[in-house]
Amino acid sequence: MVTAYPRTIEAQMQRYYRSLSEKDRRRYAGIEAAKLGHGGIRYISSLLRCDYRTVKFGMTELSNELPLALGRARQAGGGRKSAFEKLPELDKTFLKVLSEHTAGSPMDEKVKWTNLNRPEIAALLKAAGLTVSVTVVDQLLKKHHYHRRRAQKTLATGSHPQR
Repeated sequence: MVTAYPRTIEAQMQRYYRSLSEKDRRRYAGIEAAKLGHGGIRYISSLLRCDYRTVKFGMTELSNELPLALGRARQAGGGRKSAFEKLPELDKTFLKVLSEHTAGSPMDEKVKWTNLNRPEIAALLKAAGLTVSVTVVDQLLKKHHYHRRRAQKTLATGSHPQR
C-alpha cells in the first residue's frame, strides 16, 4: 500500500473524521478516495478505519446518484419495524388474552383495568404464539386505555361507640 499523506496529515485527517456525523464521514472519505484515484478506497478505508463499502457509498452520494434530504443522516424508512407492523394480529390477540382479566368502572365504560402485570401479559401472549417484550405490552396497554389495578386489603377505619 502506498502512503499518500505524511503521518502528521494522516493524524489530522483521523481526528477530523472522528468529529464528523455519519453522513459527513461517508462523504469526506469519498472525497479523499476520489482524490487519490486507483487504490484510494483501500488506503482511505484503512487510514480512517471504516469499511470500504462506506467509502464507496460516500463516493456514490457525492456523484448525486443518491441525494440525501437536508438535515437527515440516514435514508428515510430504514430501521427496525415496530411489533405492530410485523404482527398485525397483535391487537386482537392482546384483547383476547385480557378478556378474562379485565374489569371496568360501572360509571364510565372507557375506564378499564387488568389485574395482570406486564410480564404476565407478555407470558400469556407468548403462550398464544406471539413473543413480545414488556415494552410492547406497555404500548398495548396505553393504546387500549388499560390501567393496572390489584385488589387491595383495607383496614376498617374507626369504630362506632355503640358496637
